Amino acid sequence: MSALEARIDELMAVPPYSLAPQDREPAFLALLKDQLDDAWNRNPRYQNYVRHWPIEPRAATRVADLPYLPVSLLKANPAFALVEPREIKKTLTSSSTTGQIPSRIALDSATARRMGKAVAAIAQDFLGAHRRPYLVVDVPGSVAQGPEMGARGAAIQGLMPFASGVTYCMRPVGTGGLRLEPDRLLEFAKAHRDSPVLVYGFTYILWQYLVKPLMANSISLGMPNVHILHSGGWKLLQDQAVDKKSFNDGLAQVFGCSPDRVIDFYGMVENVGVIYPDCAEGNKHVPAFADVIVRDPLTLEPVAEGKQGMIQVCSVLPTSFPGHLLLTEDMAEIVSHDGCRCGRRGTCFRFVGRVPKSELRGCGNISRGREPAH
Repeated sequence: MSALEARIDELMAVPPYSLAPQDREPAFLALLKDQLDDAWNRNPRYQNYVRHWPIEPRAATRVADLPYLPVSLLKANPAFALVEPREIKKTLTSSSTTGQIPSRIALDSATARRMGKAVAAIAQDFLGAHRRPYLVVDVPGSVAQGPEMGARGAAIQGLMPFASGVTYCMRPVGTGGLRLEPDRLLEFAKAHRDSPVLVYGFTYILWQYLVKPLMANSISLGMPNVHILHSGGWKLLQDQAVDKKSFNDGLAQVFGCSPDRVIDFYGMVENVGVIYPDCAEGNKHVPAFADVIVRDPLTLEPVAEGKQGMIQVCSVLPTSFPGHLLLTEDMAEIVSHDGCRCGRRGTCFRFVGRVPKSELRGCGNISRGREPAH
């Protein structure tokens, strides 16, 4: 292990929401500068980009001044990597609708290890450390082993450390379609009715293929101790006039739990290993080994608390691809740089939506307008 990797691990060893900004930022900034140097030495294209940045990275006094990449530059095939092809163990692909180009994220063994460790640390803070039955509202093929893995598979796999056993309750139909397996779902609910249970699904899949059919048949699973995590775009649900409250209430109704046991988290394969779950106050939190900057769409300057802008994600996790500083096509509002009432330290924000007229990402490769098979 290199000295740089050891410093990354040292920051990851800190409880993810325990540091005040003034205690975290000097080490975080120094580490990012060293990672930029490392990436500079590994890839001539990246070196040329950094060389033309208006501020010399070593002279930067804040993370916001470091050179960031537009996330669209990761839509390359082969993937934009900082390691040799033989070192790439897996390539993650973002979800994308038909005809669009997905991002391709090259993972070596070290980055993949940190990815799994980081997701587990974040999820543990919200769920606790114990293992529990894990219901995946998807098909087993989403996590098929191979050289490539999609966004759905990466999210499903990231929660596996909390599983005592895994049950999938969907099966594929046709090309890209899904169908709920109600017998398997009801059998799982009966077996674990009074137990702590973890459920994960893409936002659109949960609503379209599970909540709507169960509500139509007035079925409640009677699982009050469930924790339901979900991620993925809201665009397809907004088209159906489904807002966050309606979504949470619908899931609570069919699972028989309180709405506060539904946890939405923001994440993207380009920001591998970092997820931003909602706390009890409805805010998404940034862990110690990452950061979020919200930039004005016109000036690209960081905005103040309470203002909206484009999300820049920052992370010390990747060393196999240049994902340290990425300007996304998403919008957010900074709620606070510290002091959320839930008790977690550091930046918290609320997701707003996509940048107007930006490319619409797919929702786990589920096509717009496809109706569930019954």
